[in-house]
Amino acid sequence: MKLLLVEDDPSMQTTLQRTLGRRMIDVRLCGDGAQALAQWRALEPDVVALDLSLPNLDGLQVLAQARAEGLRTPVLLLTARGTVGDRVVGLNTGADDYLPKPFDLDELEARIRALHRRNQSSAPESANALQQVGGLRYEPDSGAIYHRADVLELTPRELALLKALMVKPGHAVSKERLFELVFPGEADVQYEAVEVVVYRLRKKLAGTGALLMTLRGLGYLLREESA
Repeated sequence: MKLLLVEDDPSMQTTLQRTLGRRMIDVRLCGDGAQALAQWRALEPDVVALDLSLPNLDGLQVLAQARAEGLRTPVLLLTARGTVGDRVVGLNTGADDYLPKPFDLDELEARIRALHRRNQSSAPESANALQQVGGLRYEPDSGAIYHRADVLELTPRELALLKALMVKPGHAVSKERLFELVFPGEADVQYEAVEVVVYRLRKKLAGTGALLMTLRGLGYLLREESA
C-alpha cells in the first residue's frame, strides 16, 4: 500500500514513516499544502493522510482542490481541531474519515487499512468481464481459471492469488494486498508466505503463455509471455 502523508512536523513525519514502514506501508512524505497536490497527482497513492494545519494551503484547501480536480483517493484527516464543526466541514469537503491528535499508532494503521480495503472493494473492477492472459482465461461467473479448454488445477490459495492478478493484468498488485486475499484473517501467517504461493504458482503456469513477474518494492504482476 502506498500512503501519501501530508504533515509539516518533521518529528511526526519521521515517526510515522518508520513505524508504518515496518508494517508494510510505503509512506511518501510532504510537509507543504501547495506541494501536496502535485505529489498527489504524481504518486497516485492508495490513501492520503492529511493534516489540517499546513503552510501555504491548509488541509481543507488541499482537499477541496483535489476533489475539484477529480482526485478520488480516500483521505484520512489528521486534526488537532477538536470541535464537531471542524470535523463536519472536513467530511463535507470530501474526507472519508478523521483521526484527532494525539492518536494511537495502531488506530492510525487500522483506519488507513480500512480506507484502502473499502476503496478496493468499491472500485469498479474488470473482474465482471472475462479476462485472458496468454493461454489463461478467467471466467468470473464460474470462478474458474482455464488453460485453453481445461480448468487449471490450483489450490485455493493459488487460485485466490492468480485471480487477483488476472483482474488487473499488466498491473502490479502489492504483496500486502495479495496477503489479505490469500490468507484472510490468518494473523499467525507471515507476509513471506505469499512468496511460497507465488513460487508454486509459477511452476503451474509454465507453458501457459502467462508470466508471473516480481517487481521489487511494488509486488507482482501477470502479463503475456513474450514469444
